Amino acid sequence: MSNQRLLTADWVIVAADRPPLANHAVLILEDRIADLGPADVLRARYPEAETVAMPNCVISPGFVDAHRHCYGVLAHGIPTAQAPKDFWAFLNEFWWPRIEDRLDHDMLRAAMDLACYEMIRSGITTFFDCLEAPNAIPDGLFVQAEVVRRWGLRAVLCFEATERVSHENGELGLRENAAFIEAMRREGGLVSGAMCHHTTFTCSDAFICKAHEMAKSLGALLHFHCAEGTYEPEQALKKWGKRTLEHYDDLGVLDETTLASQCVQLSPSEVRIVGERGIRVTTMPLSNCEVGGGIAPVPEMRQAGATVGLGTDGYVSNFFASLRGAFLIHKARLLDPSAMPAREVWQMATQDGARALALDATIGTLDPGKQADLIAIDLTDLPTPVAAHNLFDQLILWRDQVDVRHVMVAGRWLKRDYLVLNADPEQLVARTREAAQRLWGA
Repeated sequence: MSNQRLLTADWVIVAADRPPLANHAVLILEDRIADLGPADVLRARYPEAETVAMPNCVISPGFVDAHRHCYGVLAHGIPTAQAPKDFWAFLNEFWWPRIEDRLDHDMLRAAMDLACYEMIRSGITTFFDCLEAPNAIPDGLFVQAEVVRRWGLRAVLCFEATERVSHENGELGLRENAAFIEAMRREGGLVSGAMCHHTTFTCSDAFICKAHEMAKSLGALLHFHCAEGTYEPEQALKKWGKRTLEHYDDLGVLDETTLASQCVQLSPSEVRIVGERGIRVTTMPLSNCEVGGGIAPVPEMRQAGATVGLGTDGYVSNFFASLRGAFLIHKARLLDPSAMPAREVWQMATQDGARALALDATIGTLDPGKQADLIAIDLTDLPTPVAAHNLFDQLILWRDQVDVRHVMVAGRWLKRDYLVLNADPEQLVARTREAAQRLWGA
């Protein structure tokens, strides 16, 4: 029997920066894209291939959730006497003491289990997760990786090392990242690691430089949260007379290894730094709203030459909500309906997300040779005709996770005909609720 599979659909998005192709097909050989072209041409070329017809569907590269905190689901609905009054209060009075400092391995397992299920439902095939749990190391990342492997998703995991608890705990976090990066490379699977420190206001300059040096020596990305609200740039101005990215630039830690998330409160000079240094950026428009952080200057960073990926922060599991947020919010901020066109948003969600995570040689497009990470989205009940010029708008404004029909990662089906395979949603929710109740009552 042939191990070739020919996926045919009404439309194929090979890459978001190219026009969609009508009545095309994708040939899968084991875990890779082997060929693509007009469906009738590929049927004739590969008569022995198993044909998987996807009528009324579009095949697209899978979504890349370029930044999330999977444990964050456990905080949804937690009792609070009053809402935090600003970003610093959110961290210092709520998020750190009531969430991150209480997490244990069993909580991480439950949260990651549900998160993987929800990501597959939403068409996410690759994700970047940042674990902030100073009392769940060592081995917190390894616990998460065990769950991810079982689901078959592609992931980059890191631990956010911070000196806010103690210098010793920060060093333990850096070692957790280094050990995980090396272990995943030896394993050679779909899970990899990155180096990570928190921010300029929870890490000393020496600690930040050490994290950068470790990332360089390991050939890994260095991730940090950057100017998520006004607090960090205000503190940087008080302490150094310079804004956050200006200080990082003085430290010499901004280069091709830099992965800066959020980047909300940036000055024009910092936007220029992002472009000039080739910094990789990830933006989470909905969670930035939730914490009162602001609206990131994403169109400006893209114009400056930055690669910007799209993430959920784990705040909303439905990736289509983040797509719509990115599509709409910058139009309102700039008073410009032409800002952030749908095609660019889809690009951020796929190939630019892959570039941000340094995975663009492997995923992000459906070009032959790339890994077979793809999704099929149903177009059946759209109220107006689909055409190449409007497909991206139709997908962002009129589709949702319930319309994701199939999901494949590295040639393996994770979702077929709208159902996530090998999943027991009721059990997943029950375990997460139990973990949340333990967290809330800790």
